[in-house]
Amino acid sequence: MEVFFYGLTKQLISLLSTSPFKMNFDLFQTIYCHPKITSDDLSSIMDEHQIINFKKGDYFLEKGKQANEYYLLESGLLRAYVHDFNGNDITIGFQSEGEISIEVSSLFQRMPTEENIVALTDGVAWKISFEDFQKLFHKIEGFREWGRAWMSEQLFISKQRQIEMVTKSATERYEKLINDKPNIIQQVPVRHIASYLGITDTSLSRIRKNIV
Repeated sequence: MEVFFYGLTKQLISLLSTSPFKMNFDLFQTIYCHPKITSDDLSSIMDEHQIINFKKGDYFLEKGKQANEYYLLESGLLRAYVHDFNGNDITIGFQSEGEISIEVSSLFQRMPTEENIVALTDGVAWKISFEDFQKLFHKIEGFREWGRAWMSEQLFISKQRQIEMVTKSATERYEKLINDKPNIIQQVPVRHIASYLGITDTSLSRIRKNIV
């Protein structure tokens, strides 16, 4: 799928599409794609992000702490999880290359989180603080419109997942995960995939054998 960024000048495209900027530019262009974001807007948005290199096992957020930033993943894989009332580790989401890692409630409600977000692999991400996000939100109309559209999409995705957890079988949910995010199947331990699907490790192993 080709992604076009509205209003970009040829000079900016030429500069940012050459190494070592190309991958970073493509990431920002893809994530912050909105018809009201101009080339100048994109430049301002990129300026507010800081690159970080992370290692497997690094925590982006821990239970009881307040989220003060969100991340654009250039490479790597993250897992979000909580503990249930019995203390069991339950995976609630994965984020991979080209996606945003964010704990919306904690970041925007300025409250401690129940979530943990941990790196499953080494990788590279771009971080933007809550304060810098707010600055861009109030300064750039296109950024505000992008934010509203992104949040609407995330609410839809969340609603669909809730519905599928009760309307689709475990096998159907697993097959959908294979189609939507094959990298998860390849890189994530079975126990994390099983908890994300709401089933036991044994049940997932049986499903995998039947599919093969």
